[in-house]
Amino acid sequence: MDITGRTIFIPGATSGIGRALAIALAERGNTVIVGGRRRELIDDLRSSHPGIDGVEIDTSDAASIERAAAEVLERHPGLDVLVTMAGIMNAEDWTSPVGFVDSAERTVTTNLMGPIRLIGAFIEHLLTRPAATIMTVSSGLAFAPLAATPSYNATKAAIHMLSESLRLQYAGSPVEIVELVPPAVQTDLMPGHADNPQAQPLDEFVDEVMAILERDADVREVLVERVKFLRHGEARGDYADVVRTLNSSDPHAGRRGAR
Repeated sequence: MDITGRTIFIPGATSGIGRALAIALAERGNTVIVGGRRRELIDDLRSSHPGIDGVEIDTSDAASIERAAAEVLERHPGLDVLVTMAGIMNAEDWTSPVGFVDSAERTVTTNLMGPIRLIGAFIEHLLTRPAATIMTVSSGLAFAPLAATPSYNATKAAIHMLSESLRLQYAGSPVEIVELVPPAVQTDLMPGHADNPQAQPLDEFVDEVMAILERDADVREVLVERVKFLRHGEARGDYADVVRTLNSSDPHAGRRGAR
C-alpha cells in the first residue's frame, strides 16, 4: 500500500485508532477524509488539522453509508483508498438469554455489515482507479478468542476471511486488499481500554503501523509486534496457551489482544 499522494476515506476516524491514523496519513501529504456520527468531533478534527475533510456517516445505517459515499465521491473524485475502520466491542454473557442477542445484532451490523456496505458503496469507483486500496480492520481476537466478547471475536474473524476472499476476487484488478490487525490498543473502544497498561499506547501503535506501510508497499497483513502472539498461535502450535493467557484471571491479560 503506497501511502503518499493518496486520497483516503476513513469512516470511524473521529476517535481512537481511526483518528490517529487519519492524522498520520495527512501529515504524510495524503488527502484524508474522515467520517463519523458526531458533527462536533468532525469539526474539531478539521479545525485542528485543516488539511483533513470530513463527512457525517453512521456505518450501522445503510442509507447513511450511501449518502456519505455520494458526498465523498462528489467532493473527492480522486478517492483511491477506503479504510473500513468503524467498529464496536461489547462484553456479552451468552449463558443468560437476556441482552446478548441485541448486542450481537448491533455488533454484526456495525463490524461486519458496515464494512460490507462500505465496500459495496465504493467498489465500482475504486475499480476505475489506476491503483486502489481497501484496508480492512480485523483484530488479534480474530485469531484467539476473548471469552467476554464472543460477537466481537466472530465479526473480526469474519473480516479476516472476507479480506482473504476479496484478495482472491480482486486479483488482476487495480484494487488491493490490506488487512490491519490491531492488538489491544489504549483507546476507548471498551471501558478500561484507554488505561490498560498491557495495551499498546495509541501513538506507538500508529507509528509502528506507518513504519510497516512505508517499509513494505506490498504488505497484505499489517502486524505490529504485539499482535503476533495472537496471530501466530495456531501456526506455532501453542494456540491453547495463547487462549489461556488471553483469558487468565489477571484483569489486564484478558485484554492483550483486543482492539
